[in-house]
Amino acid sequence: MQGKKRREEILDTLANSAVPISATALANNFGVSRQVIVQDVALLRAYNKNILSTNRGYVLHGIREGACRRVFPVRHSDEDIKPELYLIVDAGAKVLNVIIEHEIYGQISADLFLRSRLEVDEFCTKLATQRARPLKLLTYDVHYHMVEADSEDILDMVEKSLSENGYLISE
Repeated sequence: MQGKKRREEILDTLANSAVPISATALANNFGVSRQVIVQDVALLRAYNKNILSTNRGYVLHGIREGACRRVFPVRHSDEDIKPELYLIVDAGAKVLNVIIEHEIYGQISADLFLRSRLEVDEFCTKLATQRARPLKLLTYDVHYHMVEADSEDILDMVEKSLSENGYLISE
């Protein structure tokens, strides 16, 4: 299969999937190496295809019609990562990413795309097993989350919950 055709099919596969798909799964599906898929995704991103890399695989993401987004500035200890993320997903919202302001590198963002407690648990398990240093050394406990929900009312509930639990920072 030619690269252009494979990349079109990768987009179709991601567009029709309700869950993230790993590079390994895509490689097996298309009969190529994982590295070829990683390169294909890089090319697709270069052509402004909004493919997110999550800890569970790739997702094709765009702003859904009717969806609302808001960025929340938050501060908490490493031990409060899971409770903070639970507050967001329990309200029916998605945590799209985490953003930090680094004194040398500027803004750094990582895609999360967390939609449920199970996905939060999987993320926190990976974070706990792979983190060599406390997150606070990089973030000084302050970071931002872009959150997506079906309505502004849900985002208002997220904001209220984060504020009541002492996580929300007023800038």
